[in-house]
Amino acid sequence: MSTTDVTDQTFEAEVLRSELPVVVDFWATWCGPCRLVGPVIEELSEEYAGRVKFVKVDTEANPGLYEDFKIQSIPYLAFFTGGEMENSLVGARPKAVLKEAVEELLAARA
Repeated sequence: MSTTDVTDQTFEAEVLRSELPVVVDFWATWCGPCRLVGPVIEELSEEYAGRVKFVKVDTEANPGLYEDFKIQSIPYLAFFTGGEMENSLVGARPKAVLKEAVEELLAARA
C-alpha cells in the first residue's frame, strides 16, 4: 500500500469517513523539507499497510484544505481517527518521531 493523493473534493470521503486511522501529509512541490518527509511517509505507509491510511494533500492545488486547517507551515502532518484530528506535527521530523506519532494514533483508537 502506498499513499493516496487527496483533494479538497475527496478529503471528507478519504479521511473523515475512513474506517482506518489516517495520516495526512500536507506538502507542496517547492517545499524542500516536504521532499525529505515524502519518502519516510511512503515507507511508513508500507509498514502500517492495512492498519493506517496515509494520504497526501498538495497545498498548492488544494487551497481550501490549507485554509480550513489554518496551516501556516509545511510539511504539516495531521493524524485523524474517527473523523477527528488527534494530533499534528509541523516540519521535517525523523522517521522515529513520525513512527511514534503513528503508534500513538493506533493506541488512541484501541
